[in-house]
Amino acid sequence: MTRPAARPEFSRSALVPGFLGAIVLIAGFALIGTEWYLYVQYAVSILALILCVFAGQAKQWWWLAGLLPIAVIWNPVWPITLADLVLRGLELVAAVVFVGAAIVIKVPVDHRR
Repeated sequence: MTRPAARPEFSRSALVPGFLGAIVLIAGFALIGTEWYLYVQYAVSILALILCVFAGQAKQWWWLAGLLPIAVIWNPVWPITLADLVLRGLELVAAVVFVGAAIVIKVPVDHRR
């Protein structure tokens, strides 16, 4: 007699956007100061806001303390002007936040569907 497959209790929805955000930030090191850095700003800002949604769904509100400032600093609509050295340091910190959020955030699965 076979048992039905167990349904997962959570999904790792934040895994791909978190790792993708870290990759974009590390790749963005080469683009700081160029006009192509605008695309890095868009990608990082959008991915940070996506992770904010997943953190809210997982009820892990403390991630918003790291993700919302990332969305604001890399906001391309109202850019914040920072020195290149400061921006490079913030990119490393933001990449660590993205990877940490990707690994830790687990969104509960709704079994009612």
